[in-house]
Amino acid sequence: MILITGATGLVGSHLLLHLLQNGEEVRALYKNQENIKKTEALFRWKNQPLLFDKINWVPGCISDIPALEIAFENIDYVYHCAAVISFNPDDEEQLRKVNIEGTANIVNFCLAKNVKKLCHVSSIAALGDLQEQETIITEETEWNPEKPHSDYGITKYGAEMEVWRGEEEGLKTIIVNPGIILGTGFWQNGSSEVFIRIKKGLKYFTKGATGFTTVNDVVKIMAALMKSDISKERFTIVSEIIPYEKLSRTIAKALGKKEPSINLKPWQTSIAWKLDWLVSTLFFRRRNLSRATAKAMHTHSNFDNSKIKNALNFEFESIENYIAEVKNTF
Repeated sequence: MILITGATGLVGSHLLLHLLQNGEEVRALYKNQENIKKTEALFRWKNQPLLFDKINWVPGCISDIPALEIAFENIDYVYHCAAVISFNPDDEEQLRKVNIEGTANIVNFCLAKNVKKLCHVSSIAALGDLQEQETIITEETEWNPEKPHSDYGITKYGAEMEVWRGEEEGLKTIIVNPGIILGTGFWQNGSSEVFIRIKKGLKYFTKGATGFTTVNDVVKIMAALMKSDISKERFTIVSEIIPYEKLSRTIAKALGKKEPSINLKPWQTSIAWKLDWLVSTLFFRRRNLSRATAKAMHTHSNFDNSKIKNALNFEFESIENYIAEVKNTF
């Protein structure tokens, strides 16, 4: 049997659907019934309500040891998708507890229960830092602890260290490092929230660029890697390097909305994150814009996807085509 953590999130829900469509027996970890409704909605949209009924749901989270004892009974393979995704500095403690300590718990249970293989979902935020003469980030690019990183990136890197520890102790592992994931069914949070913002009339864009991929490609690659003999490897999952301006315009065009027209300069977003910090401090509200996010909006990051393409002979789907396909689903 297969266990999926983070089964009610974007990747976990789509992975559940993909595995069940391929005849796998799946157990899913969930925190509350409300979260399950999002996964059920995805299965209904995909016209697969009968497959949803085959999921073996287990209540709990990756920080709940007694719940994990139950969840890991008779498990052969584990897909670890659970994580906190936040660039708010106020969430540092939660990021460390879930992303690092939670991953350590999963690794420990995999070892104790003789799990055959673990697939860990990391992020491009955990990949290394370019040296002066380098232009593209690969799986072998070294992490430089002296360079600034977001708390999210630091904790995802820390989680990877726990996975490699498991590998050294005898656990077969795979790590995937997806770029920004676009997917259906979870429009109110995460990376897909950009669709809602543009639908409401987003006016601004920045000149940065980064790697994007679709949730379909992510789950297909994860499943293929788990069935393969490949282990002790990490793979960058990036379909295309897309400027934020181009992505915003592509989505706006697909939705029939006005394209963003105001180019925010670095000095403007610098002022914005400082003002946001001041307002959040004075009025005790959550941050909307962090320093790390403001910087990323103007950074052009280039990632190499050749390793996964060669390992699986994999061809990524077009981001533009995917946007056109899902435009009417929210």
